[in-house]
Amino acid sequence: MKVEIYSDIACPWCYVGKRRFERALAAYPGADTVEVAYRPYQLAPEASPEAEPLEPVLRRKFGDRVSEMHAHLAEVGSREGIAFDFANAKSVNTLLAHRLLHLAETEYGTTAQATLKNALLHAYFVEGGNVGDRDQLTELAVAAGLDRDRVTAYLASDEGTAEVQARISEAQLMGITAVPTFVFEGKWAVQGAQEASTFLQVLEQVAAETATPTPNTPTPNTPTADDCADGSCAI
Repeated sequence: MKVEIYSDIACPWCYVGKRRFERALAAYPGADTVEVAYRPYQLAPEASPEAEPLEPVLRRKFGDRVSEMHAHLAEVGSREGIAFDFANAKSVNTLLAHRLLHLAETEYGTTAQATLKNALLHAYFVEGGNVGDRDQLTELAVAAGLDRDRVTAYLASDEGTAEVQARISEAQLMGITAVPTFVFEGKWAVQGAQEASTFLQVLEQVAAETATPTPNTPTPNTPTADDCADGSCAI
């Protein structure tokens, strides 16, 4: 079974969703038959490549709701073992990090990609890291098992940019306007950081359906507002 997870490094619900999906996968008897790949999506493609404090950026977009949103996320995150530190988080354009995830998958495999994805989310939301900084990205990639020289040369070039942007365009054509969105076998889409029990049920249902698959197109339910609603972030 192939599961493609559309998400952004700058999306807190993507971090929560990743943890919950991994718990579901650990409980799924057929976990060794499931391939998970992370697909790029940018909630703020206009974000500056220069890092700046996250909270002022979000307040310009969401107003005073930010405090309530972050308090709720902190509570949810604590139950998933995530110590969100929004006060020290840095807003930055995530395209460079998505390119690095593309390299990880294509040259090192989905396991290395998942390891790097977790490191990027942890750096962004817990450590106050700058995921737009080439030096920091290189260290995270090397720790995830990527070759330092390859990463250095890759980040210094435009390699992978067209492929990542094409993936994002494909996601938009599929109707994805919020993340995380989980696409199973290219046919069934589940949006939001669902509970682990829900993801487990979906894995079991998709496994049963793939015995006699029928053509379909992912049609996720999407938020109608520009918001980080409970469970997902919309553009």
